[in-house]
Amino acid sequence: MSAPVDVVIAVHTPSRPVGRAVASVLDGNAEHTRTTVVCHNVAAEEIAEVIAPEHRDRVRYLEHHDPRRSASGPFNAGMAAAEGEFVSIMGSDDRLQPGAVASWLGLARRTGAETVVTRLALGRPGRAVHTPPARPWLRGVADPVRDRLSYRSAPLGLVSRAARARLGADLVEGMVVGGDVPYVTRLWFETRVAVDRHGPAYVIGEDATDRVTYVPRPIDQELAFLRHLLEQDWFRGYSADSRRAIVTKLTRIHLFGAVHNRPDPHWWTDAERAALAVVARALLDAAPGFEEVLSLADRDLLDAIRLRRATAEQMIAAAHTRRRHGRPRTVLTRNPARTLAREAPLRLMAASVLTR
Repeated sequence: MSAPVDVVIAVHTPSRPVGRAVASVLDGNAEHTRTTVVCHNVAAEEIAEVIAPEHRDRVRYLEHHDPRRSASGPFNAGMAAAEGEFVSIMGSDDRLQPGAVASWLGLARRTGAETVVTRLALGRPGRAVHTPPARPWLRGVADPVRDRLSYRSAPLGLVSRAARARLGADLVEGMVVGGDVPYVTRLWFETRVAVDRHGPAYVIGEDATDRVTYVPRPIDQELAFLRHLLEQDWFRGYSADSRRAIVTKLTRIHLFGAVHNRPDPHWWTDAERAALAVVARALLDAAPGFEEVLSLADRDLLDAIRLRRATAEQMIAAAHTRRRHGRPRTVLTRNPARTLAREAPLRLMAASVLTR
């Protein structure tokens, strides 16, 4: 049965709370949706058994087999099988609040948006996710630079199937992590985007202890998606402002995050330090001048990564220092004239606070 929105849920083990995810669609968002569960390297019968009996026959099951742990493959398979006007992907640990899909569709109809960015919340009540830190007064179609859309790394919400076909865009397969970042970058910068600021949320589950994203791995693997993005002709064709906005986010979240998430100095061998420095230089080459909006503490860390003059202990300390928000070195920029730039810490933090 067709519906305006195909919701695609990917799952790789029956131990995940996929039944809860399905229930959140069928009990609170069924009016506009068709639900597809893509069973990644696992039999559909095993997954069906953990879905409530009253929901079991209202789900389409697809089996997808590949040698990778990444969810990009099963999500792509599910989106390729979609038939509605829009497609929406969903993790098996996550759930939708009642009325979320209707809110997304209403916004798409009012604005003519091809992509709708959902409001996000974490599993425990009251924990909003403050991305993207868009302009507080935004009501219509978003501007990818002025509304800082790059800070949302996952394509959660609605995506027009026609827009996907026009762009030839899919999640990048073969990446252990980050296969969604090049994909969403194209959506943010090449489609009409609306941000659902006040509707029911997409709730990110916190049940899993084996998320692939959280497992430290060699930098060449961890940041392969980043190098892939920077090498794409479509990225190189963006304006300088667009490339700087994208690279600023990639640096703050992914490059700096790689250091913060590896707090053991012994992990940082010469080879890993060298690999990280290569990525830093690629970012600087891709968007010259983006670093001017970084805080003093951010620049300290960027220099430690790029120049490799600091010890591993000093580099790790710099990664922690930059997260002490509100202190002068995390707010001020080297050039005082850039302190109030759109991507500089003061305006970014203010916009984040106003994002519910």
